[in-house]
Amino acid sequence: MILLYGFIYAALAASLVACIVRAVRYARLPVNLRWELYPVPHEDPMHAGHGGSYFEDLDWWTKPPRRHLLGEWKVMAAEIFLLRAMYEHNRKLWRCSYPFHLGLYVLIFTGLAAAAPLPGLAWFGLAGCVLVMAGAAGLLVHRIHDRKLRLYSAPADYFNLCFFFAAAGGLAFSKLAGNGASLGTMSKALLTFDRGITLPASQAVALAAAALLIAYIPMTHMAHFIAKYFAYHAIRWSDRPSAGLQGMERRIAEYLTYRPDWSASHMGAKDGASWAEIVTQNPAAEKSK
Repeated sequence: MILLYGFIYAALAASLVACIVRAVRYARLPVNLRWELYPVPHEDPMHAGHGGSYFEDLDWWTKPPRRHLLGEWKVMAAEIFLLRAMYEHNRKLWRCSYPFHLGLYVLIFTGLAAAAPLPGLAWFGLAGCVLVMAGAAGLLVHRIHDRKLRLYSAPADYFNLCFFFAAAGGLAFSKLAGNGASLGTMSKALLTFDRGITLPASQAVALAAAALLIAYIPMTHMAHFIAKYFAYHAIRWSDRPSAGLQGMERRIAEYLTYRPDWSASHMGAKDGASWAEIVTQNPAAEKSK
């Protein structure tokens, strides 16, 4: 048990460190171009009602923006717990992806609620495993049979889904075998470092595989749960004026000194021109020459 605990603790620590490293890397990437799509969820209802923004106000730059956080939370909740964007734009994929994500949420809740004496918590964890297995199998079949999706599916995509199916299947089997601890009991034992608990070999292997999966996830593109924060808050929903933002003007000035070497003629990246020179060119005037 001490070896198993050590492996799980190490896997959790590796996962946490990997998540932090990835988040820091995203935060240090160059500033994205603003999307200018309105209204953003945190827009004041007075402007959001007709699809506008606070930029409509007279002398808006002299006034502090009014952020409607409730609107932002509503959109975030719908996206996190219902995968609303996928539901609206890719319903076929959503039918497989939603039970997969829902199963993960159920397993996370089961682990976090380990200390609470909730009735049926053990079966709740089993339901989460079944949902993950069903979703992973559905996504795997979808990737294999959908020609368009298959074109840009890498071997790692298939491996990842199989890994999830195997890890969830191992946990479900250990529960159905009837001679192991429930997921909630095991989570509580981990929190209290209970060395008196005994586990069958099948459950120990299943827990080790699940821990390895947790450590593996943030090191792959499956860490989109980290990227989504930046994609939404720093790109899609960013409407703050750059003036006055700490370090923003300095960073933009640095970016303008970069010298792109793209070969596309419409970019105007010739003779070592910098971004500042490219963006100040007049394409119509250049064409007339």
